[in-house]
Amino acid sequence: MIHTLAIAGYRSIRNLVLPLERLTVVTGRNGTGKSSFYKALRLLADVAQGNVISSLAAEGGLPSTLWAGPEQISRSVREGLHPVQGTVRKDRVALKLGFASDDYGYAIDLGLPIPSASMFGRDPEIKAEAVWAGEALSRRNAFATRSGPAVTVLDEQGGRSTLPNLLAPFDSMMTHAADPRGLPELLLLRERMRAWRFYDHFRTDADAPARAARPGTRTTALGADGADLAAALETIREIGDPKGLAQAVDDAFTGAELRIEESGGRFELLMQQHGLLRPLKAAELSDGTLRYLLLLAALMTPRPPGLMVFNEPETSLHADLLPPLARLIGEASKTCQIVVVTHDAMLADALREAGALRHDFTKSFGETVVEAADRPAWAWPER
Repeated sequence: MIHTLAIAGYRSIRNLVLPLERLTVVTGRNGTGKSSFYKALRLLADVAQGNVISSLAAEGGLPSTLWAGPEQISRSVREGLHPVQGTVRKDRVALKLGFASDDYGYAIDLGLPIPSASMFGRDPEIKAEAVWAGEALSRRNAFATRSGPAVTVLDEQGGRSTLPNLLAPFDSMMTHAADPRGLPELLLLRERMRAWRFYDHFRTDADAPARAARPGTRTTALGADGADLAAALETIREIGDPKGLAQAVDDAFTGAELRIEESGGRFELLMQQHGLLRPLKAAELSDGTLRYLLLLAALMTPRPPGLMVFNEPETSLHADLLPPLARLIGEASKTCQIVVVTHDAMLADALREAGALRHDFTKSFGETVVEAADRPAWAWPER
């Protein structure tokens, strides 16, 4: 389980170190940095996929995603005695992401490139990385560190050596130094991160992929677009928890039952609702009903990952569906760590009643802050 998440220099997040629990809910008003928090988590996962540079480019490049405020906000500024103004920087410009789990931790530091004639001169560079064992990074518990192109590893004798192959500034040691013989811990951590799942605003419009019959195969992880909804629900029935699935549907839609029909290898979802003479096809379901079924399929996966993250799952759901959704999330968190980002106070309250750790985001001088959070121990790798 991830117990600490750290973000620095990303959009409105100047320097944030948060504790996480088995179930964590992040809430706050619009514009307080919830979306930035969610996107930062996705960027962290992209490191393991080798996509962090391209993902930043899709957001407009590193300069447009960096913290835009001053390096430090003094007490006199916060008390209104002096205006916010830029000062001479004392530290390097950087976007930093990291986490610590029960066994391993990882952090990455991305910075501005050295000016060159390359047409890729806008690409950020990976300046430093570290993988360690324990609560927070230190020289004693780090078993792989990267500064510039060089990767230093802890050898079997307890000494340190530098890997012969130097990394390019756009290559992460997560993807280019993981070795089942030399660095099995890094390989294990990479595969864990690659298994993280993110669900953000399922489509429920008339042309949504989940509304049409689709070729079906065993689906242990619902796709991000929800196109394989029918196959995912049938997989839960066959190798997951069919009784729990039926109970979860009834909890949200009293008397309703799901049916999956197969024809020529194509799966189609139908829902028999109380009082109706025929079942409704997915194309006929309301946006809220379809979205709830998508969330249900994601949460009841028969093969839960280490982490699932949901961004505003309450979108288009009636208030009556929020308590059963909270119960569903609470039950799923027994086998999978879950982070929920929401601006809905009712859902946040219900999740807290289900045992979630709650972080309320606010903004002060453009900076995302969490007033009540106890800051865990944390240290960034040195360049």
